[in-house]
Amino acid sequence: MTDLLRLLTLQDANTRLVLLGAGVLGLACGVIGAIAVLRRRALAGDAVAHAALPGVCFAFLIVGERNLAALLLGALVMGAVSVWFISLIKSTTRIKEDAATALAIGGFFGLGVVLLGIIQSRPDVGSRAGLQSFIFGKAAGMVQADVTLITLGAAIVLVLALALHKEFKALCFDASFASGQGWPVKRLDLALMALVCICTVIGLPAVGVVMVVALLVIPAVAARFWSDRYGHVLLIAGVIGAVAGLLGTALSAILPSPGSSLGSARGWPTGPLIVIVASAA
Repeated sequence: MTDLLRLLTLQDANTRLVLLGAGVLGLACGVIGAIAVLRRRALAGDAVAHAALPGVCFAFLIVGERNLAALLLGALVMGAVSVWFISLIKSTTRIKEDAATALAIGGFFGLGVVLLGIIQSRPDVGSRAGLQSFIFGKAAGMVQADVTLITLGAAIVLVLALALHKEFKALCFDASFASGQGWPVKRLDLALMALVCICTVIGLPAVGVVMVVALLVIPAVAARFWSDRYGHVLLIAGVIGAVAGLLGTALSAILPSPGSSLGSARGWPTGPLIVIVASAA
C-alpha cells in the first residue's frame, strides 16, 4: 500500500518520468497505429521496428559510443530503408506485399542480431554497450532526455496526423477518390510510413524493438471493436494506448518481482506489462 500511495501521489521523480513517457508514447502509437491498421500497413510497422536493431548497431559502430540521439537516428534511417526495400520488392517482382514484409522482418532483424553479437564480442566494448535494452526496452531506466525525445516525437506525430486528417481518411477508405481529387497518394503513403517510423524509433528506449509494434497495432485493433467511425477509432485507440502505458508502468512499479515474497524488490518488466494491458482491452 505504501508503494501504491507513493505511485498515486507521484512522489518519486523517476516514476513521474516513466509514467509521462509511457503515456505519451502510448497515445501517439495508438493514433498513428490506428491509421496504419486501417490502411492495411500494420505489418510494415513490424518491419520498421525490426529494422531498427541493425540501425542502432550501425550507428554505434560509427559513433563508437552509446549516444542516444545517434542510435535513434540510425534506427530511423534503417527503418526508412526497410520501407524502401519492401516497396522495391513489391514493384519489381511478383512477390506480394505480405511476403516482402516478412522477408524484410527476418532479414533486417537477423542482420541486427549478427551486428549485436559482433559488438558484444569486442574486448574494448563488451557488455558495456548496453544495446540489448533496445530489443525488449528498459522503460524503468528512462531519463529526462528519453522522455523529452518521446514527447517531442509524439507531438510531431499527433500534429501531422491532425493536419492530414481528411487526407489520411480518404487514403484509408478510398484511395482512388483521393487520387481523383489530385492528392498525392504515394506521398501520403510515404508520410504515413514516416510517422510510423517516428513512433517506432521514439518507442525503442521504453518498450524495445519487439514490443513497440504491439503498441502500434493492439490499441488500434481494440478500438475497432468499439466503433466503426474513423475519428472515434483514432480517439479510442489513443486513449487505450495512453492508459496501457500508464497502467502497465504502474503495475511494474508496485507488483512484487517474480519468485519473490510480497514486499520484496519490484522487478516486473515494464514493456511487456504495457502490452498485456493493451491486449486486455
